[in-house]
Amino acid sequence: MELLRKSVLECPTVSLNGYEYFIHPISDGVPEVDPALLKEVINGLSGIFEFECDLILTPEAMGIHLAAPLSMTVGVSYSVIRKRSYGLPGEICISKTTGYSKNEMFINGVRKGMRIVIVDDVISTGGTLRSIIDAVRNAGADVVGILSVFDKSSDPKELEVSLKVPVRTLMRIRTVNGRVEIV
Repeated sequence: MELLRKSVLECPTVSLNGYEYFIHPISDGVPEVDPALLKEVINGLSGIFEFECDLILTPEAMGIHLAAPLSMTVGVSYSVIRKRSYGLPGEICISKTTGYSKNEMFINGVRKGMRIVIVDDVISTGGTLRSIIDAVRNAGADVVGILSVFDKSSDPKELEVSLKVPVRTLMRIRTVNGRVEIV
């Protein structure tokens, strides 16, 4: 994870309403995403979890560039949780709350009995994950794992226990005084 480590230590941060937000190619697509960095991340994600599942589910937008190559690597289909409704049969509407926003998202393609792995770029408060997990479980599917590149949560073990799902990440980070630190 040398490219990931180097890129994290060099990335800028901004404050949005008091929330320190780091700007990184994997979490923001800014600056440009180096294919070697993306390949390193996908290899890392595919190596930290057994993909005994039926579907990889990822929230729009920054999970898409992770889920697509991960899907090809592990041979499991993926579906994107969208920010708009398509009105398809079985569509699930969820309210999503993060450390800096609140809105609705829409899940399609989840069916009763499916085993789901959720892939996202960053875990912070767990708000997005809680909403997705509740919706997937209410649909009769099982979330068997959560994968993320970055973990910014205050307590990763507590988050895993409260979500009742194995959580695997490539790197635990925090922002302090406008700089990103690897924990």
